[in-house]
Amino acid sequence: MQDQNKNMILAIALSMAVIFGWAILFPQEDSQPALSSQLEALPEGAFTPPVNVGGSNTPPVLAGEQPAPSTATPAPATVGEAGRIDIRTVELSGSISLLGGRIDDLHLTEYNVNLGDESEKVILMSPTDSNAPYYAVWGWAGTAAGNGGGTPNATTLWELESGITLTSRTPITLKWNNGAGLTFRRTISVDDQYMFDIAQSVENTTGQTVRLAPYGIIARHGEPDTAGFYLLHEGVVRASDGEIEELNYDDMPDFDVVPGDGPVEIINVQENGWVGFTDKYWMATLIPQPGQAFTSVAKYTPATDTYQTDMRLPPLDVASGETATMNTSLFAGAKVVKTIKAYEAERGIDRFIDSIDWGWFYFITKPMQGLLAWVYGIVGNMGFAIIGLTLLVKLLLFPLAYKSAVSMAKMKKLQPEMVKLKERFGDDRQKLQKETMAFYKKEKVNPAAGCLPILVQIPIFFALYKVLFVSIEMRHAPFIGWIKDLSAPDPSSWINLFGLLPYDVSWAPQLLSIGLFPVLMGITMWMQQKLNPAPTEKTQAMILAWMPWVFMFMLGGFASGLVIYWVANNTITFIQQYLIMLSQGVKPDVFGNILSGFKNFKKKKDD
Repeated sequence: MQDQNKNMILAIALSMAVIFGWAILFPQEDSQPALSSQLEALPEGAFTPPVNVGGSNTPPVLAGEQPAPSTATPAPATVGEAGRIDIRTVELSGSISLLGGRIDDLHLTEYNVNLGDESEKVILMSPTDSNAPYYAVWGWAGTAAGNGGGTPNATTLWELESGITLTSRTPITLKWNNGAGLTFRRTISVDDQYMFDIAQSVENTTGQTVRLAPYGIIARHGEPDTAGFYLLHEGVVRASDGEIEELNYDDMPDFDVVPGDGPVEIINVQENGWVGFTDKYWMATLIPQPGQAFTSVAKYTPATDTYQTDMRLPPLDVASGETATMNTSLFAGAKVVKTIKAYEAERGIDRFIDSIDWGWFYFITKPMQGLLAWVYGIVGNMGFAIIGLTLLVKLLLFPLAYKSAVSMAKMKKLQPEMVKLKERFGDDRQKLQKETMAFYKKEKVNPAAGCLPILVQIPIFFALYKVLFVSIEMRHAPFIGWIKDLSAPDPSSWINLFGLLPYDVSWAPQLLSIGLFPVLMGITMWMQQKLNPAPTEKTQAMILAWMPWVFMFMLGGFASGLVIYWVANNTITFIQQYLIMLSQGVKPDVFGNILSGFKNFKKKKDD
């Protein structure tokens, strides 16, 4: 039997092996059938929206039909030539283009691109003539019979029928007549957060029944810049009858090719779902009404390098003299947890909260985020909320920690005897192990008793890291003094004595120019390590001695909120363990070790 520190290392290694092994052996089930069966299951009258929604003038058609020639007024060549309708709410600003009636200019007014710079707001959506086109557009697919004027699509030039500016109190209505008996209207409203409601209607005066199918599209031209971090999903996210699917951008060109669609993945949703694109902090999602069946599509168009998600709704038979309406929604904004939770509860959007990437330990991450938000609501500072959350977690795990600390105290008491055993049987490892096990049994000590708290804390640490990494509540959240953004690394540096010297150190690499909190993390980790029984093997002792300082540099570039958690966790653990060891008759001389080491160093230097 090896000593406590070796068990700790072994526990960490085994835990990581279990985590990655589980992901390999038990991958998430595929939420969709094979593509061939999907196509067979497509509803009658399925349709294909135009491939290039940014510039195609070809109206979409129902499957098996021919497009009808358009008699409507030709659309402008670019979105810049079309009129625009302003969007003005507390959270959003931008405009809607009359070309296609598309939402393609959207700014998040409460979020700055750079900390402290009010001049540049986060841009969520951009028109086709921008550097990174990203927009939502709606339309109808229709048959040629009785529809000589075509159906509205991405290049239809709409007119404003009612409203002036889209606000949370004033919706707007767009109108387009195809010149052959069909009048289309699109009423767009928005709440005081990030949810747009789109009511598409068609009035039929053709004298005959027409079959039309509404759809919505979100398109991104070119692969967007992403964080590129393996713990974070950025790309397509969708819910399909209770199943969540995440698709990366670089996987989309490898989809199976379907004639008329190109590389595509199709899911036929029976009752509840949504589909769209997610970034680290922002998201745009098409949402049908709860209970509404639709076809959820993720596709890639190589010719225009366009990534696209479609919400294709079932066709409607509209008799002459009647008007048909289809209501859908668009979420376009910040992934604020409480806001998304409210939409899920109030609007019945199935599993909408899972649009946030909670990770493998979602069963821990979700309640931990809720607990962090609760503490933040009390203290009003996210940094102190992290410390408060750490304290609550330590209190919750105290029974395990107490058992571990008592075991370590006993091991500390027995350390001199262990050294003697090492001296007696050091060359005979088998004999040393046998005598060590007998000695532990005699003293009624279990050296593995301290491993359980470590095993429990590993998923908790990963879950908290996930919360701090993906929650927009951490973005640009201040703590104290120089910590202005808990989602960014500690900006201070030991090179200029953490700001005491008036030198700019922005030239230094983050790995070398570590801040005060990473240094405190290394120190508190070292202090905690000194409470543990010292390893008897020199190699093991050397590895453990270097570990705090290696971690200090490793975490120097991590979000300062995570490092603050680690410092708080180490400090609370040290105090807790120190007091428990005192109660067991052991008085650790942590700081005496420092003085002793300094005296020995000075003595060697004098000699």
